[in-house]
Amino acid sequence: MENDQGILVDLYVPRKCAATNRLITSKDHASVQISVVDVDADGRALPTSTSFALSGAVRAMGESDDSLNRLATKAGLLRNVWSYQK
Repeated sequence: MENDQGILVDLYVPRKCAATNRLITSKDHASVQISVVDVDADGRALPTSTSFALSGAVRAMGESDDSLNRLATKAGLLRNVWSYQK
């Protein structure tokens, strides 16, 4: 919600799970947000990063590693790591 001056005044802005697109509630204490920093050719960190939020349900199912590999591959951060299997 915004006030009259256009400033965001919400105390809590919910996040969405990057793997399932479900809302991460404020009571989900098992959820994590992982930021993967971009690096230059010398391996030094750049000020930009890509963040992935994973819900506690994904982590409880043991799917967080596979989901993170899939999301990082889709974002162009990994190659030849994740492949869909029927």
